[in-house]
Amino acid sequence: MSHAQLLDPARLAERLDQPDLRILDCRFALEDPAYGARSYAEAHIPGARFADLERDLSGPVHKGVTGRHPLPDPVLLTERLRAWGIDNDSQVVLYDDGPGAFAARAWWLLAWLGKRDGVFLLDGGLNAWRAAGLPLSGEPPAPAAGTFLGQPDASLLVDAQDLLARLGDARLTLLDARALPRFRGEVEPLDPVAGHIPGARCAPFTDNLGADGRFLPADELRARFAGLLGERPVERLVAYCGSGVTACHNLFALSLAGYPLAPLYAGSWSEWLTDRSRPVATGD
Repeated sequence: MSHAQLLDPARLAERLDQPDLRILDCRFALEDPAYGARSYAEAHIPGARFADLERDLSGPVHKGVTGRHPLPDPVLLTERLRAWGIDNDSQVVLYDDGPGAFAARAWWLLAWLGKRDGVFLLDGGLNAWRAAGLPLSGEPPAPAAGTFLGQPDASLLVDAQDLLARLGDARLTLLDARALPRFRGEVEPLDPVAGHIPGARCAPFTDNLGADGRFLPADELRARFAGLLGERPVERLVAYCGSGVTACHNLFALSLAGYPLAPLYAGSWSEWLTDRSRPVATGD
């Protein structure tokens, strides 16, 4: 069964009064870290709580050791989820106002902690909600104390040492979610070295979406990833990106297409580069 679920704006609007519903606004901008909180304060989907990529959905950055968005401490993340009123059986809807990468990061973190049912991405995000003429609010919801209990699943993670040891495995499919110019090493706006992990395949996360900003149908996504996998087993697939965020979009799309949950190299390219002895490739 797919753990990735989509909800369209009209269906979410019908559910806003359900007592077990929790909505997280995951808006963020890499070039303006205060953007998400500022935009949330101006207007958000009624009842939504704000989840900040760097304060809530990531841990502290340690220069020269971690990537740009290391995973949060699972205990602290669990406390934050409870503070948002989330229980183990809550219905959780996640959104941002872009292609869904930040919402997908929250989805993956919940899956990592064991909550894999009743979690939805708002298809098309806030842009689709606005386009449907649905209401917005500037008021934060009343505080709620949740009881969520989670346990991190180590099988959903691959670290740099393990990945380095697996680079010679012909069965490995390593999907890089960044855009092709960054993958090729032609440009690098965020990290000190351009290129990709040797053997990786470029799988831009934005290709999971149609022109309307919504996810492609499951059969189209399955065809996309089947082409990237070739004859290699899906059990050997690992996803990464620049800092462990947009790779979650590919993992969501893979699940939406019916593939099993695959592991994430959470440190991704920005962590890979902290050890300059690790190999780097450029070009296709």
